[in-house]
Amino acid sequence: MTVKEFQERFGIIGKSKTIKDLCDIIMQVAGADISVLIQGESGVGKEVFAKAIHFSSRRSEKKLISVNCGAIPESLLESELFGHQRGAFTGAVESRKGYFEIADGGTLFLDEIAEMPLTTQVKLLRVLETREFMRIGSETVTKVNIRIIAAANKNLENEVLAKRFRKDLFFRMKAVTLFIPPLRERAEDILPLVDHFLENYCTENKIPFPKISTDALNLLTTYHWPGNIRELKNAVETSVALNKTGVITSRDFENLLMLRSENEINRNLPVTTRISPESADRELIYRALIEIKKDLLDLKNMARMHPVTEADSNDLKIREIKPLVVLEKEAILNALEYTNWHKRKAANFLAISERTFYRKLKEYGIE
Repeated sequence: MTVKEFQERFGIIGKSKTIKDLCDIIMQVAGADISVLIQGESGVGKEVFAKAIHFSSRRSEKKLISVNCGAIPESLLESELFGHQRGAFTGAVESRKGYFEIADGGTLFLDEIAEMPLTTQVKLLRVLETREFMRIGSETVTKVNIRIIAAANKNLENEVLAKRFRKDLFFRMKAVTLFIPPLRERAEDILPLVDHFLENYCTENKIPFPKISTDALNLLTTYHWPGNIRELKNAVETSVALNKTGVITSRDFENLLMLRSENEINRNLPVTTRISPESADRELIYRALIEIKKDLLDLKNMARMHPVTEADSNDLKIREIKPLVVLEKEAILNALEYTNWHKRKAANFLAISERTFYRKLKEYGIE
């Protein structure tokens, strides 16, 4: 299999030498059971590479279990990883397998491993060395046959020097280390990623493919992308969802990227656009709440420049607060006016399904 075929098979987008070299290394080490450590900033796609390692290995028919060590409270992490026996602690009403047992025969991906407490790191080291552990509250040793892939968005060498990460565990895990550089250091990968996200989003939502102007492409390739690929994906999808002209320009991205002052950024928060039919109503309300927040910020600025009496202030607040159903109806009418009453475009602009949109029209008596 060539590197290009490998990238296509596992959805690794990029034409930079760095990405190609990483794929080449993965193809070499995937067949072995050696532990792999993936380092890189948040949002660079570490889990994509972890999946490529697993699904190109001999364990591909078995489970790949992903665990975000930073998302699980410290008091629960050990139980989540190793399991527990009934009555081992308050609330343990039944015995439960941990992720190590669930992943037996397959691969366990430990994301944000730098957030793992030192006490849990000791037990992880033992599992790596002996392939056995004990559930909390158990006296029986459990043996497992798993491969460990770990990822960190912090520099683990610095964490070791700061004594927040065990040196012995670090050396045990760094046998094969992959470093994924941030997007700003591989600008040649940006446009292929834009094309990929654009195609996926438009295909999934069955909407026409917009054009991206030259100035927009220049902005995307020169922006520093602090959120890396995750930020790029969200920016592309949001710009498509909010676009009304069929051509995306640099102005469509300006409010979505960190190009402005903190105050302006807070006033132009990007809106989530990947919405399931079940949550469409909730998203419409969320959009209305965003508008309320913007109105309140405007009122604060006006108050600073033109002080008002307490009576005037109370009257102003009362007049500005509207029921959510009123705001929702206004949002629908505004969308219809923007699109010259083209209902499909209005529904897309509001990021809701046409079915939900027509139901709202009937509900509010809008013809």
